[in-house]
Amino acid sequence: MIELIAAAAFFVGTHLLVSGTALRALLIARIGERPYLAVYSVVAAAGIVWLASAYGRAPPIDLWGQRQALKPLAIALVALAFLFAVIGLTTRNPTAVAAEKLLERDDAVTGILRVSRHPFLWGVALWAIAHLAVNGDAASLVLFGALLVLALAGTASIDAKRRAAFGERWARFASMTSNVPFVAIIQGRNSLRIGEIGWWRIVVALLAFAAILHYHRAMFGVSPLPG
Repeated sequence: MIELIAAAAFFVGTHLLVSGTALRALLIARIGERPYLAVYSVVAAAGIVWLASAYGRAPPIDLWGQRQALKPLAIALVALAFLFAVIGLTTRNPTAVAAEKLLERDDAVTGILRVSRHPFLWGVALWAIAHLAVNGDAASLVLFGALLVLALAGTASIDAKRRAAFGERWARFASMTSNVPFVAIIQGRNSLRIGEIGWWRIVVALLAFAAILHYHRAMFGVSPLPG
């Protein structure tokens, strides 16, 4: 369990304490942006591999057991998570690395960005919440808790970096969007336009969800279905 906690701290720390602070700008000034991104990508990949492998080796420590009654809710949350994550990954977004020039476009806010400017991270957050709801063991608490913290803190960290770097251009984009899903729409700063999202993205997301649901037991050793 100590290894898993260390892996979780490393994974979250390298994201929030390096890429989310002034240390990032210092490193870029020293070695250049492209070398920094290359090194950081390797470190991030190593972090997720370590986290996953440490989770697999963690001892079984039961806290409150599996909540079978919450599995239908968890399945629904994971389906929604796949929609946010897949659609988010396939949509041009000014919050993505090296995509800042999109802030200059009049049509920067489109599709899923009308719902949230951080769709992928909210997908991760929903996925983590779903797994935390049904898995009452210590290892799952550390793994999915770390991913939830990183996803939610990541949205605020990205916003802060973009605000500082792009000023008025970011302010215009942020005024038409929201971090938390649907807030801009509820507040009347934007409107939901399903057609802009792209039906193919929705279909791909649901097919990916269906595949994971079907092969979950074979891949992870546990069925997500009730009973």
